[in-house]
Amino acid sequence: MSSPPSRGEHDSRGARNQLTVQLEPVVQEAVRNVGLDLDLLDVQQAGRRRLVKVVVDSDDGVELDQVAEASRAVATALDAHDHLMAGPYTLEVTSPGVDRPLTRPVHWRRARFRLVRIRPTEGAEIVGRVGASDDTGVEVLVDGALRRIEYRTVERAAVEVEFRQPPAEEMALLERGDGTPGHDATQETKEESR
Repeated sequence: MSSPPSRGEHDSRGARNQLTVQLEPVVQEAVRNVGLDLDLLDVQQAGRRRLVKVVVDSDDGVELDQVAEASRAVATALDAHDHLMAGPYTLEVTSPGVDRPLTRPVHWRRARFRLVRIRPTEGAEIVGRVGASDDTGVEVLVDGALRRIEYRTVERAAVEVEFRQPPAEEMALLERGDGTPGHDATQETKEESR
């Protein structure tokens, strides 16, 4: 499941800039042709040049040689559409950092089993481990219990850096789920322990 990037250069009214909109399918195809997903395209004016920032991702993560391959593919595609660029540009191709906000369902799916910090639109901050997710929400293991969180109720969420292996019991609880948000893995665990 790959959805188009949700961010790019914006004008003063917050609308995406026309160049970003025109370049998006070109860059997306180039990235897809090397087996990656386009996570973000951002085009900004940087002095006399444009800065074209491309963030690529995949379900299996991104290796350094894949970033280099994507960079060559995007540069070739942009050069073939130099009538859109209308001048010199600097291309920056990278993979998402651990501090990237989780803003789309695909981000949550790729963060499965990771520890996340969630700031809801209402209520206290939540720290938990990501379980199964779908297009509208995710299950998060918080204090030993699975909680369903709808994306629309999340103001901000990001992966937390961990320096230790996750507790085996948390991983087992998340793995026991049937992969469908709403599956009551905590109830299943209680029944197994009887």
